Amino acid sequence: MPKMIMSIDGVVIKEIQITKDRTTLGRRPYNDVVIDNLAVSGEHAVVHMTAEGVFLEDLNSTNGTYVNGKAVKRQALQPEDVVEIGRYRIKYLAEAPAPGAQEQASAAPQAAAQPPASPQAFVKVLSGAATGREVPLVKVVTTLGKPGVAVAAITRRAHGFSVNHVDGELRLVLNGEPIGAEPVTLQAGDVLELAGTRMQFVQA
Repeated sequence: MPKMIMSIDGVVIKEIQITKDRTTLGRRPYNDVVIDNLAVSGEHAVVHMTAEGVFLEDLNSTNGTYVNGKAVKRQALQPEDVVEIGRYRIKYLAEAPAPGAQEQASAAPQAAAQPPASPQAFVKVLSGAATGREVPLVKVVTTLGKPGVAVAAITRRAHGFSVNHVDGELRLVLNGEPIGAEPVTLQAGDVLELAGTRMQFVQA
């Protein structure tokens, strides 16, 4: 599955899985990828995933969208391409199974790099501009929130999920109680509140 790694000043702040046909990037809170910086337009760019490949399109942004240092309007993305939006750098990665991976897994399942299977789960946004949006918990670690304000991490474990506070002055609140850096096991129906946004943990 294609993904993009976002960084600023050399520090990685977000990993973005490209799972939809259309993934929007911009400053407004309703974008799929919110980049809260004045150099970024409200609706800055969009990533299209098609049968022909993955394309980046600039949405007539004020400061432009760059791929490998070159301003673009619409550009097919290649693995390791670097997209620049304001001060943010976003590296595009196209993941593919390694040749022979299936045979290796069959021969030595105990050495598989994949984490143990966990129940399917997602976080549903209950308040704010993104109300109703569902964030699937498919990665080993899924981060939520805004860097510098409030960031929490939900970790996928062998038999469930845990959550902990990562960054920011505003603490994560779980079922009305603030929690810290120590992981807390999540239960189906738990309600999280992060920087004023309420979310519910839903597990199949």
